Amino acid sequence: MGQHAREAYPDECCGAVLTVDGRQHVRRITNVQNARHAHDPATYPRNATTAYFMEPRELLAVIKAADEGRAELTAFYHSHPNHAAYFSDEDKAQAMFGDEPSYPDTSYVVIAVSDDDVQTVKAFAWDAAQRDFVETGVRVTGPARGAGVFQRHSSPDRGERA
Repeated sequence: MGQHAREAYPDECCGAVLTVDGRQHVRRITNVQNARHAHDPATYPRNATTAYFMEPRELLAVIKAADEGRAELTAFYHSHPNHAAYFSDEDKAQAMFGDEPSYPDTSYVVIAVSDDDVQTVKAFAWDAAQRDFVETGVRVTGPARGAGVFQRHSSPDRGERA
């Protein structure tokens, strides 16, 4: 995830983490926000430096893998270039279907990246009692700084450097 965020910088990256046979796999999904902005800037005033939109066919492939039982949808992720790792109102709106989360058991990971360097990684999960997404602890793992996947913890955490 961190590598993807660095490579996409200064644009936002996006993707999913799938768990297959106990192993997590990062699935990059193309951010098509720039194409939407170029096609209709009045409707889509933000470009990919401040927004993301997952390429629909790639997103559908991830969802199908989960729906068919070939993988568990562990997390969606995206980066915030030159901004903090927080779950924005726009992020929440994208994660919801009406008044309910589209994927209530899935984490949402936000990666703060600036000057081509990952600063912080935070995870957010749906809290049914609060009826909102709350920050959860996250431990970034992997062979290289910011290159791995994560483990969600039930207690809130301040986020960790990737």
